[in-house]
Amino acid sequence: MKYIYTYCLLMLMPLLAVGCGPREIDDDMPDSVKLELLDLNLERDPDNAEILAARAKVLFNLQRVKEANFDISRALKADPENLEYLMLKADIAFANGNVEESYRALESAEKLAPKNQEVQLKMGEITFYSRDYDRSLKYLSNVTERDANNRTALFMKGFIYKEKGDTAAAVQLFRRVCDKFPDYAPAFEELGVLYASRSDAMAVEYLSTVLRLEPSNTNAMYALALFYQDRQDIANAEPLYRQILDLNPESADAWHNLGYIALTYHNNYEQAVECFDKALAIDPQMKNAIANRQLALEQIK
Repeated sequence: MKYIYTYCLLMLMPLLAVGCGPREIDDDMPDSVKLELLDLNLERDPDNAEILAARAKVLFNLQRVKEANFDISRALKADPENLEYLMLKADIAFANGNVEESYRALESAEKLAPKNQEVQLKMGEITFYSRDYDRSLKYLSNVTERDANNRTALFMKGFIYKEKGDTAAAVQLFRRVCDKFPDYAPAFEELGVLYASRSDAMAVEYLSTVLRLEPSNTNAMYALALFYQDRQDIANAEPLYRQILDLNPESADAWHNLGYIALTYHNNYEQAVECFDKALAIDPQMKNAIANRQLALEQIK
């Protein structure tokens, strides 16, 4: 019996050794499972930079930003010149609302890899979202000089030119994105809105493309409906407003514009008041809805 016990113990030893080692993380695992395994691994090796960075990434995916920031800071303390950790630190700090900390991490990354396209693009993105457009253009241009068809850089440059009032340059860049990436709806949407602001019929083509790619895009739907309404094409505008309200019943603008159509084009004053009431229930300060509701009530009385 003693020999049997000793034999069983010897057989179990390798299994116990495996059980006490670090657990492998599979990319296909849910983040919650990854987090449990990473917690166990860190209990065994609490200062392991690689495990800390992996847990920071999972926490970031789970939107637990402060905890992610704590872990990635510890990882960088152990390995301060790790490019991957610095890039993750930049994303986490920015999500945590700390733009300067994000930018400092990227500056460190740039010193390590001054020609790295990913670093340049991330610098362009961070400065873009913080509305530092001149600095953003510099970094984004560095990217497009090396990769002339980088979609993100081209789109952001187009958006910056639009914000600066250079619509010609913006249109040129957005068109380039549309030509190279015909399934990228945001570029078509920007072009549609720009053409609509010029009362150019090309707006219909671009906004219709957005709705083909993203049938539930209420922003593009509203821009197209408003374009039709401005051209007094009520037959096309009205169904689009109703479609918006099917998707988002809380759209005060859609309720108001349906009320305006009922008031101005159909002389249906009761329906107009009903639409204006719904708009004001959502946005009590909507001045157009207040004024037009009064006009409709005057017609009823």
